[in-house]
Amino acid sequence: MLRTPFPLPAGEGLRLREWTEADVTALSALFDEPEMARWTPLRTPFDEAAAREYVTRAHERRAAGQALQFAITTDGQTPMGEVLLFMAAQDGSQVELAYGIGAPYRRRGLASRAVRVLLPHAFHDPAVRRAVLRIEPSNAPSAAVARATGFQLTEEPPVLRENDTRSVKLQTWQVRREAMAGHHSGHDSGHDSGRASY
Repeated sequence: MLRTPFPLPAGEGLRLREWTEADVTALSALFDEPEMARWTPLRTPFDEAAAREYVTRAHERRAAGQALQFAITTDGQTPMGEVLLFMAAQDGSQVELAYGIGAPYRRRGLASRAVRVLLPHAFHDPAVRRAVLRIEPSNAPSAAVARATGFQLTEEPPVLRENDTRSVKLQTWQVRREAMAGHHSGHDSGHDSGRASY
């Protein structure tokens, strides 16, 4: 079960925070664009009604201990994107991260920084053995973020995920608990357009 960290994660020039109803307009502006539609299962168009539903669902998932969804900010206010952490195995041994950066804020290393800030919390529960990213093979920017944050591509069979509009096969990247001690390399990547699918 995932619990909201307190204080909220911060570091590398970022302050993560939870989404609120006040973010609906900004959230729609961030997510209602072609790259998000291409790489994510988000509704298209992602209008304010979709954004409001998204915020409500984020709060429900947090309350149930299923997922944590944070706005990525540098000032604690203006959202530039999102980083997510959610349960990925019924026995609690695996969690998954995902991320997305709004078009005006890409190529600043925000996604890689946000993953590094949140990753230690992924292993807060001793039952978690690994954290994974699931990325389409053609999503080079997200693969660059995975490499920059210490994830390694596995040889596991592709994971098939479907929604109302498309079906995708995703490769699995992982960081295992035992690798976390040497995880922080200080290397960053500006390739943060797009998103790891979830």
